[in-house]
Amino acid sequence: MKIRLGIVGLGEVWETRHRPALRALSDRFEVRAICCDVQHLAETAARDFQAVAVDGFRALCARDDIDAVMVLSTNLYGHLPILAACDYGKAIYTAAAMELVDSGEARQLRERVEKSGVAFTAEFPRRIAPATIRLKELIATRLGKPKLLFCHRRSKFPAVTVPNRPVRPAPSLTRELMEQVDWCRYVVGKQPVSVIGVGHLHRPTEAAEDYQMLSLSFSSTEQIGVGPIAQISSSRYMPTSWPEAISFRTPAELQVACERGIAFVDLPASLVWFDEAGRHQESLDDERPIGERLLMNFYRSVTSLVRRGDDLDDTYQALRVVIAAHSSFIQGQRIVLDEMDGTLS
Repeated sequence: MKIRLGIVGLGEVWETRHRPALRALSDRFEVRAICCDVQHLAETAARDFQAVAVDGFRALCARDDIDAVMVLSTNLYGHLPILAACDYGKAIYTAAAMELVDSGEARQLRERVEKSGVAFTAEFPRRIAPATIRLKELIATRLGKPKLLFCHRRSKFPAVTVPNRPVRPAPSLTRELMEQVDWCRYVVGKQPVSVIGVGHLHRPTEAAEDYQMLSLSFSSTEQIGVGPIAQISSSRYMPTSWPEAISFRTPAELQVACERGIAFVDLPASLVWFDEAGRHQESLDDERPIGERLLMNFYRSVTSLVRRGDDLDDTYQALRVVIAAHSSFIQGQRIVLDEMDGTLS
C-alpha cells in the first residue's frame, strides 16, 4: 500500500530529514501536493517530487488524491492545517505539534482529532534516535534506574532576515523545551510531579526570553528530592555572528546519572557511558536515519487497524509542564502539576 501525501509547510529540517526520508521510502509514500507560505519553496519542492504546488492548506486537504497530510511547519497557519485535515478525514503526521503555545489550542486540537477518528502521529525525534534507544537498553540492563538528568541545548539568535529571500523559521524556545521535557520523561519512564522554572528576558521591556531552565521532580510531593530529578535548559543568547563561541565546549545534549553508572548522549548516534569496568564508547551511525524511522512509524499508524492516541497525550503533557514552568518563574515558587487549574483537562 502506498500512502498519497499532501505536505503543508517546509520546516527547518526539510532538506536534511523529511526530503531524504520521503525519497528513500518512495515505495511507501507518494507526494502529490505541497503548500507553503513561501510560494517559491513550494514550487521547487513540488517539481522535485513531480507533485503540484497548491495555494492554501484547505485546498490541499480537500483533494481526493490525498490520503494523509504532513504538517511540517506552522509559520503562519498555526494549528489550522491539522484541524482542516480532521475536517476532511485525512491522516495526520506533524512535526509541528510541539509549536502549540497555550492550553486552549491544545484542548481544541485534542478534541477535534479524537472526534474525527483519523490517525495522528507527532514527531518525537529524540525518542527514536539510535542513541536514545541504546540508552534505554543500558538503563534496563547495565546502568540501573536514572537518578539525575541534565538536558542542555545551546542555540543561536534567530537569523536576521534578508529582504526578498525566503527563509524557514527556527523552532520556538517553547517547542525546544517541550521536546526536551518529553525526552527526559521518556528516559525516566514516568511523568514529572512538580516543576520549578527560571527565565531571563532578552531585554527587560520585551517578553521574549533568551534563557529558560526547568527543574523537574519525579518524586512525590511528600518526598521531594528522593526520586529522579531532571534539569533542562535552553538558551539563545549567542548571536549567529559568533559561530566559534556557539560551538565552544558544548555540553552533552543529555547526561544521565544512574544507580550503577553514568551516560552522555549526543544525538543522533553518539553514546559514551561509564560503570565500574570503565569507559564505553558507542557509535550507532550505521542505523537507519531518524527521518525514515519517523515515517515508518507513521506508515504503521495509518495502515494499522488500531488507533493510537499516545502522541497527542504526550504532546499535551509536555506543554503542560512548560506552561507550569513559566508560572513558576512568574510566581517564584514550585508548581505541583496535579494541582494546576485545569490546564489541558
